[in-house]
Amino acid sequence: MDQYREKIELAVEADRKEILALYRAQIGREYCPWNEHYPGDEEITYDLSRDALYIMREKGRIIAAISLEKDPQVDELPCWTKELQPGGELARVAVHPDHQNRGIAREMVRFGLNRLKELGYPSFHGIVNRLNEKALRSYAVFGFQMVGECEMYDQSFYCFEKDLRGLRSDSGMRKDK
Repeated sequence: MDQYREKIELAVEADRKEILALYRAQIGREYCPWNEHYPGDEEITYDLSRDALYIMREKGRIIAAISLEKDPQVDELPCWTKELQPGGELARVAVHPDHQNRGIAREMVRFGLNRLKELGYPSFHGIVNRLNEKALRSYAVFGFQMVGECEMYDQSFYCFEKDLRGLRSDSGMRKDK
């Protein structure tokens, strides 16, 4: 899977249209609760403003994206292990439909976990829609622990956590950007 690492880079404003198209390509796909309103320009603007949106390119085109999220509502959930706070969150993992089932989403999550570790977060915490079987299978591969459930954004979620303190800190991010 590490074959993709050198293709992951920080997104820039010029990538906005292509990222939005990638997000829109997910709508209606099995297990995906996204719609024409979310994620959209507001989320892209927020992520770009924090240097928190990463993309993967293949042959010059964006084929995947992931965000390092900062969501106070998620941060305040009571299920997180106190000794592992503050936790970093990953969100909006998207892989172009033509490139799915090649391990790219897992590589993006691996990259995101390493970036969180590099940024000093002792843990990952995140929520996943209870119906998103694909994400739930991926979470199991990474050894994420289910620590609770919640209702947010008119959806039902499972809450997952992972201790990053023992994770090797090497995101493999390209340095030439």
